[in-house]
Amino acid sequence: MASFLTQSVLKLFLVISLFQISLAVRKLSEVVQDQPQLLTYHNGPLLSGKITINLIWYGKFKPSERAIVSDFVTSLSSTAPSQSNRPSVAQWWKTTEKYYHLTSKKSSLSLSLGKQILDDKYSLGKSLKNKQIVELASMGDQKNAINVVLTASDVAVEGFCMSRCGTHGSALGSTDGLVKAKKHSKFAYIWVGNSQTQCPGQCAWPFHQPIYGPQSAPLIAPNNNVGLDGMVINLASLFAGTVTNPFGNGYFQGPAEAPLEASSACPGIYGKGAYPGYAGNLLVDPTTGASYNARGNNGRKYLLPALYDPSTSSCATLV
Repeated sequence: MASFLTQSVLKLFLVISLFQISLAVRKLSEVVQDQPQLLTYHNGPLLSGKITINLIWYGKFKPSERAIVSDFVTSLSSTAPSQSNRPSVAQWWKTTEKYYHLTSKKSSLSLSLGKQILDDKYSLGKSLKNKQIVELASMGDQKNAINVVLTASDVAVEGFCMSRCGTHGSALGSTDGLVKAKKHSKFAYIWVGNSQTQCPGQCAWPFHQPIYGPQSAPLIAPNNNVGLDGMVINLASLFAGTVTNPFGNGYFQGPAEAPLEASSACPGIYGKGAYPGYAGNLLVDPTTGASYNARGNNGRKYLLPALYDPSTSSCATLV
């Protein structure tokens, strides 16, 4: 029993050894930047090789809601889409590959959907601190993985809605899954909250009326779910930031504590012609009237944020 308790304490200590957190927030008050500053490479490693994306669902999510996110994840690595399925999520993701071409190592990245872990019993309660997000993230594999924590609409998270819609960071984990392992390394994680009932005007724009700034009619969400479609926007932004700046010394501009990254350097831009309060010229589904700019797997449509293209020093959109 004593040995079990010792291992549990050691494991908790390793889990909560937080190295770095990067914040990615969609602030509606930010001015749309057509020509953002060049993102600087700080000589740190990028995520490379075969990376598994594990989804940790915290709180109540319907199967149909989980499918919106899991289909998005699998769409990132889809093979060359047919002409009728363009613009695609995979095309959007290819912009991140350009960062790898700029480094001396010339590494590559391959993503795949891994485990889906359900915690619908709220094992840590309905009010979470940053260290508890890391604890939840540790439930996924800690080697060659990105562990994504998604919190339900009735879960409060430290800083949620006040300063952020999601975060990405890294924590210390075991390379072989053992508590007493001789080797440990950092693993990357992401957290995104469902803002539908807490702050949709901040974290689910443009699918909800903004709480400040230029006022315009909200767009219809492509999956008819303001909370989950908003989560995909934030998750997409954080995926781009995670692979290009996983440990706080990759590509970013500004202070390391609040960096501008591959997506957060292009706030509020989803299509050409975007300006504050206007997401840009988007595609519209003729049946539902929903706005989108990318097609994914299983017939899904998504709205994805612009990514900073290092080859053109500008914000790149699909439409």
